[in-house]
Amino acid sequence: MADTAEIRVDGQVIELPLIVGSEDERAIDIRRLRNQTGLISFDPGFANTGACRSAITFIDGDKGILRYRGFPIEELAEKSTFLEVAYLLIYGNLPSAQEFEAFESSITRHTMIHEDFKRFFGALPKDAHPMAVCSAAVGALSTFYPDSLDPRDPRHIEISVHRLIAKMITVASYAYKHSIGQPFMYPQNDRSYVGNLLHMLFGTPCETYEADPVVEKAIDLLLILHADHEQNCSTSTVRLVGSTQVNLFSAISAGINALWGPSHGGANQEVIEMLESIHEEGMSAKQFVERAKAGDPGARLTGFGHRVYKNFDPRMKIIKKACFDVLEKLGVRTKLLEIAVELEEMALKDEYFVERRLYPNVDFYSGVIYSAIGTPPTMFTPFFALGRLPGWIAHWMEMHTDPDFKIGRPRQIYTGPALSPYVPIADR
Repeated sequence: MADTAEIRVDGQVIELPLIVGSEDERAIDIRRLRNQTGLISFDPGFANTGACRSAITFIDGDKGILRYRGFPIEELAEKSTFLEVAYLLIYGNLPSAQEFEAFESSITRHTMIHEDFKRFFGALPKDAHPMAVCSAAVGALSTFYPDSLDPRDPRHIEISVHRLIAKMITVASYAYKHSIGQPFMYPQNDRSYVGNLLHMLFGTPCETYEADPVVEKAIDLLLILHADHEQNCSTSTVRLVGSTQVNLFSAISAGINALWGPSHGGANQEVIEMLESIHEEGMSAKQFVERAKAGDPGARLTGFGHRVYKNFDPRMKIIKKACFDVLEKLGVRTKLLEIAVELEEMALKDEYFVERRLYPNVDFYSGVIYSAIGTPPTMFTPFFALGRLPGWIAHWMEMHTDPDFKIGRPRQIYTGPALSPYVPIADR
């Protein structure tokens, strides 16, 4: 098999090396292309561009494979916990019992935020979207911790990583509490990571919130499934912003903003809004689908299809089971779930869906779970951000140890006016 690719330009033959990954993925190394030919590649959306080499996550979209550091997502979802998966992604290996105990203890004991930081939330409007609040708050955290911002100092990185994972659940819950006018709840060190999150979200000084173990497990599972997904938009944003050597808090703040978009992490909020719309209008799932197929702008399908997965999203199967477990344990009968199941069944049989490979994705059932435990739709994407945080951190750290590290700087094809003389305003 040839280890080079040839490009012929103006009678000149250019040989470019091939790069092969550990799963036999192949790429043409075009780093010398511009120097040798004056040409650049053109790839809108970077759909065929490899921006880095990474050892964190492997995806095979055709086969429905997702692995973190070589471990299948199905096994991690069944046997692991979110904090253990966070350790795996960030440090590259599953921890020993002693390593995990130290990591978990450090995260647990750094969840509280500075008292002065509470005033930050009070300065924001009550109706501010929690994602905007989370992004601003994470960026502002760097002002409270100037002692650990050097992206090339291993000790600074370690401290910032632990602080960020620990305090993110507090930041997210405070964003929610501020929006509904309830007092902030302090984290409690005797609770699990997810248990603490739910306590701060739903507890009040008047009444302690004790999460049902099934609910706590389901949320932990959702965070695992969202923990990383290769070079998606928000992860690429963290890498691009981080390539300026800005501190971790600022890079993660940028990633949160990227995730907020409805074409990315905001899709789970749109799914529940779609289901609610179908229910409120008294339609059946079949009627809604027929309207969508006819191009009705008021019947836009969300939660179907994926940029990477072409046959099925392996995370969806896991989430679906968790969804039924939660609703059964809580004794909740919801019309939204009935509509979701009906839509899924149609997607698996209807030629319209099959031909276009529109299979339910990870967003499809996650919103039903969040809704069942009393989470407002505006908090769905912050939950996503909490899950994706370890992946963002892992990629930020990996980038800084990459021998090919350099500041991100994409090229463009200019399509504007040619050289034009300036005409004074009086003569125009």
